[in-house]
Amino acid sequence: MEENQEVKPVNKDDRTWAMLCHLSALAGFIVPFGSIIGPLIVWLIKKDEMPIVDVHGKKALNFQITMAIAYLVCFVLIFAVIGLILLPLVAIFGFVMVVMASIKANEGKEFNYPFSLNLIK
Repeated sequence: MEENQEVKPVNKDDRTWAMLCHLSALAGFIVPFGSIIGPLIVWLIKKDEMPIVDVHGKKALNFQITMAIAYLVCFVLIFAVIGLILLPLVAIFGFVMVVMASIKANEGKEFNYPFSLNLIK
């Protein structure tokens, strides 16, 4: 949604699915690439019937793709030692942002992830 676009009220079911777009990214801590696959599945299932899920799903996917790139950079930088410091910081940042976005989605509000590449429009 654009900044000036009016947001219509959404019901609890819509807000729950929007929240799941973000929370499903936590699957990445258990399943390889789960942080991208989780939001992708939720978004693909509900994007056509729930506009709020379409918005939140795109934002969650864009952020998780950005985080995957950041993890890859940190992994490469492990060989220069700095990656050992950056990797846990990036993981904590990612976790905190997912929790914050989930809370906002459950409130029916939009959340813009910082530093997120806008790859899926």
